[in-house]
Amino acid sequence: MIALAVAPAAAQEPDLIFKKSTVWKFLTPDHKLATYGVDDPKVAGVACHFTVPEKGGLSGMFGVAEETSDVSLACRQVGPISFNGTIEQGEEMFTERRSVFFKKMRIVRGCDVARNVLVYVVYTDKLIEGSPKNSTSTVPIMPWGGAEVARCGDNLDE
Repeated sequence: MIALAVAPAAAQEPDLIFKKSTVWKFLTPDHKLATYGVDDPKVAGVACHFTVPEKGGLSGMFGVAEETSDVSLACRQVGPISFNGTIEQGEEMFTERRSVFFKKMRIVRGCDVARNVLVYVVYTDKLIEGSPKNSTSTVPIMPWGGAEVARCGDNLDE
Protein backbone atom coordinates (compact mmCIF):
# COMPACT_ATOMS: atom_id res chain seq x y z
CA MET A 1 0.00 0.00 0.00
CA ILE A 2 2.83 2.42 0.75
CA ALA A 3 4.38 1.75 -2.68
CA LEU A 4 1.19 3.01 -4.33
CA ALA A 5 1.36 6.27 -2.41
CA VAL A 6 4.96 6.82 -3.49
CA ALA A 7 4.51 5.83 -7.17
CA PRO A 8 3.28 9.20 -8.54
CA ALA A 9 6.19 11.11 -7.03
CA ALA A 10 8.68 8.57 -8.38
CA ALA A 11 7.15 8.91 -11.85
CA GLN A 12 8.10 12.61 -11.83
CA GLU A 13 11.78 12.04 -11.07
CA PRO A 14 13.67 11.89 -14.37
CA ASP A 15 16.24 9.17 -14.95
CA LEU A 16 19.68 10.43 -15.99
CA ILE A 17 20.62 8.58 -19.18
CA PHE A 18 24.01 10.24 -19.77
CA LYS A 19 25.95 13.52 -19.73
CA LYS A 20 28.39 14.75 -22.35
CA SER A 21 30.89 17.57 -21.77
CA THR A 22 30.66 20.40 -24.30
CA VAL A 23 33.07 22.97 -22.83
CA TRP A 24 36.09 22.07 -20.74
CA LYS A 25 36.63 24.15 -17.59
CA PHE A 26 39.86 24.23 -15.60
CA LEU A 27 39.39 23.27 -11.90
CA THR A 28 35.58 23.54 -12.04
CA PRO A 29 32.90 21.36 -13.62
CA ASP A 30 32.60 21.39 -17.41
CA HIS A 31 29.54 22.67 -19.28
CA LYS A 32 27.52 19.60 -20.27
CA LEU A 33 24.51 18.33 -22.15
CA ALA A 34 22.43 16.00 -19.96
CA THR A 35 19.85 13.58 -21.33
CA TYR A 36 17.04 12.37 -19.07
CA GLY A 37 14.09 10.00 -19.41
CA VAL A 38 10.68 10.41 -17.77
CA ASP A 39 7.46 8.39 -17.96
CA ASP A 40 4.14 10.11 -18.44
CA PRO A 41 2.37 9.64 -15.08
CA LYS A 42 -1.13 9.74 -16.61
CA VAL A 43 -0.47 7.82 -19.83
CA ALA A 44 1.08 4.39 -19.28
CA GLY A 45 3.15 3.25 -22.25
CA VAL A 46 4.66 6.66 -23.12
CA ALA A 47 8.18 7.80 -22.25
CA CYS A 48 9.85 11.11 -23.04
CA HIS A 49 13.54 11.93 -23.28
CA PHE A 50 14.83 15.48 -23.04
CA THR A 51 18.28 16.99 -23.31
CA VAL A 52 19.20 20.14 -21.42
CA PRO A 53 22.42 22.14 -21.10
CA GLU A 54 23.98 22.24 -17.65
CA LYS A 55 26.40 25.04 -16.86
CA GLY A 56 29.69 24.28 -15.22
CA GLY A 57 32.16 26.79 -13.86
CA LEU A 58 31.82 28.31 -10.40
CA SER A 59 28.10 29.13 -10.70
CA GLY A 60 27.32 25.59 -11.87
CA MET A 61 29.48 24.10 -9.14
CA PHE A 62 27.50 25.95 -6.44
CA GLY A 63 24.09 25.41 -8.07
CA VAL A 64 23.32 29.09 -8.71
CA ALA A 65 23.73 29.18 -12.50
CA GLU A 66 20.76 30.26 -14.57
CA GLU A 67 20.48 27.62 -17.24
CA THR A 68 19.67 28.49 -20.84
CA SER A 69 16.22 27.82 -22.30
CA ASP A 70 17.50 25.35 -24.90
CA VAL A 71 15.76 21.98 -24.49
CA SER A 72 15.07 19.19 -26.98
CA LEU A 73 12.34 16.58 -26.57
CA ALA A 74 11.44 13.17 -28.00
CA CYS A 75 8.48 11.10 -26.77
CA ARG A 76 7.63 7.56 -27.90
CA GLN A 77 5.20 4.75 -27.28
CA VAL A 78 7.10 2.12 -25.29
CA GLY A 79 4.23 -0.27 -24.52
CA PRO A 80 0.46 -0.56 -24.71
CA ILE A 81 -1.08 2.84 -24.00
CA SER A 82 -3.65 3.21 -21.26
CA PHE A 83 -4.89 6.30 -19.46
CA ASN A 84 -4.82 6.73 -15.68
CA GLY A 85 -7.86 9.01 -15.44
CA THR A 86 -8.68 11.95 -17.66
CA ILE A 87 -6.21 14.35 -19.25
CA GLU A 88 -6.55 18.02 -20.13
CA GLN A 89 -5.29 19.89 -23.19
CA GLY A 90 -2.00 21.56 -22.25
CA GLU A 91 -1.80 19.72 -18.92
CA GLU A 92 1.62 19.78 -17.27
CA MET A 93 3.24 16.34 -17.38
CA PHE A 94 6.64 17.25 -15.89
CA THR A 95 8.34 20.34 -14.45
CA GLU A 96 11.89 21.10 -13.34
CA ARG A 97 13.64 24.22 -12.03
CA ARG A 98 16.25 25.70 -14.37
CA SER A 99 17.44 28.49 -12.05
CA VAL A 100 17.41 29.26 -8.35
CA PHE A 101 14.36 31.54 -8.49
CA PHE A 102 13.07 32.51 -11.89
CA LYS A 103 12.98 29.78 -14.53
CA LYS A 104 11.22 26.43 -14.91
CA MET A 105 11.21 23.88 -17.71
CA ARG A 106 7.79 22.35 -18.37
CA ILE A 107 6.59 19.45 -20.47
CA VAL A 108 2.88 19.72 -21.28
CA ARG A 109 0.62 17.19 -23.01
CA GLY A 110 -2.36 17.45 -25.32
CA CYS A 111 -4.44 15.24 -27.59
CA ASP A 112 -4.95 15.61 -31.34
CA VAL A 113 -8.38 13.95 -31.31
CA ALA A 114 -8.75 13.77 -35.11
CA ARG A 115 -5.49 11.80 -35.51
CA ASN A 116 -5.47 9.96 -32.15
CA VAL A 117 -2.03 11.40 -31.39
CA LEU A 118 -0.61 12.60 -28.08
CA VAL A 119 1.29 15.89 -28.46
CA TYR A 120 4.04 16.88 -26.02
CA VAL A 121 5.63 20.35 -25.88
CA VAL A 122 8.62 21.37 -23.79
CA TYR A 123 9.30 25.02 -23.00
CA THR A 124 10.85 27.16 -20.30
CA ASP A 125 9.16 30.02 -18.56
CA LYS A 126 10.62 32.91 -16.69
CA LEU A 127 8.90 34.91 -13.99
CA ILE A 128 9.41 38.16 -15.90
CA GLU A 129 9.64 37.59 -19.66
CA GLY A 130 9.21 33.92 -20.58
CA SER A 131 10.97 32.25 -23.50
CA PRO A 132 9.85 31.42 -27.04
CA LYS A 133 12.20 28.43 -27.23
CA ASN A 134 10.31 25.14 -27.37
CA SER A 135 10.28 21.66 -28.86
CA THR A 136 7.37 19.42 -29.85
CA SER A 137 7.10 15.63 -30.04
CA THR A 138 4.12 13.51 -31.05
CA VAL A 139 3.14 9.97 -30.12
CA PRO A 140 0.64 8.28 -32.46
CA ILE A 141 -1.29 5.74 -30.39
CA MET A 142 -0.68 2.41 -32.11
CA PRO A 143 -1.69 -1.20 -31.42
CA TRP A 144 0.74 -3.01 -29.11
CA GLY A 145 0.79 -6.76 -28.54
CA GLY A 146 -2.89 -7.33 -29.26
CA ALA A 147 -4.08 -4.74 -26.73
CA GLU A 148 -7.04 -2.62 -27.76
CA VAL A 149 -6.00 0.78 -29.14
CA ALA A 150 -6.85 3.57 -26.69
CA ARG A 151 -8.38 6.81 -28.02
CA CYS A 152 -6.93 9.92 -26.38
CA GLY A 153 -10.13 11.84 -27.15
CA ASP A 154 -12.12 9.40 -24.99
CA ASN A 155 -10.01 10.48 -21.99
CA LEU A 156 -10.10 14.27 -22.41
CA ASP A 157 -11.52 16.32 -19.55
CA GLU A 158 -13.61 18.92 -21.35
